[in-house]
Amino acid sequence: MIPDDVVSPLPSQRALGDLVTDVLREMITGGKFQPGQHLKEAELADALKVSRGPIRQALARLEEEGHVELRRHRGAFVSTLTRRDVEEVHTLRGAIERLAASRACTRMQDAGFAEMDDVLEQMKSVDTKIDPEDAVRLDLQFHDIIYRYCDHSRVQRVWESIRGQVTVFLRARNASFPDFLEVGYSEHKELRDALALGDPQAAQDGIDKHILGAYERLKRLNLPER
Repeated sequence: MIPDDVVSPLPSQRALGDLVTDVLREMITGGKFQPGQHLKEAELADALKVSRGPIRQALARLEEEGHVELRRHRGAFVSTLTRRDVEEVHTLRGAIERLAASRACTRMQDAGFAEMDDVLEQMKSVDTKIDPEDAVRLDLQFHDIIYRYCDHSRVQRVWESIRGQVTVFLRARNASFPDFLEVGYSEHKELRDALALGDPQAAQDGIDKHILGAYERLKRLNLPER
């Protein structure tokens, strides 16, 4: 079933396919649809007040991004997190973020580090249990800065293409291992300091160490192999 708080009829300023894709992606990464849930075209079209054409376009796009699985004669289903998904996204993210960090560390200067410090201050000010969604939001805000300052449009596009899947992974990690209060600020502060050295190799080493922790935690979850 479609959640009651789904958005009202969509505006027509942009292509409906793009708008529907954005809405469904946000609902999937926001947890409003559960892994394995059947996404019925007719229900989605009715809820969003659009025809089924834009719904099909959106589902095809979301399949390319890894959020949806299209099964022949059965329809679309929200993708289920697997060990292979975790390994593939982790290795891809590691490759592009190492490059992004090695470039960003020499380009950020005071403005970029000020943005990081603002996010770090928000992380540091959390002194009670934090909602997994807020933990994910702060985590991604920090890493978005690295990509924004890497001055590499293709790397940024690859990041945007997997950012939704990273969101899903981080949510699973934070829900199963609620240790953001202990490691959220300290681990990101350590990465910030590595970037501040202005040394590309130090930045790459910092990224390797930083994202390995989340990956190791995800590997401890009881996920299907494929």
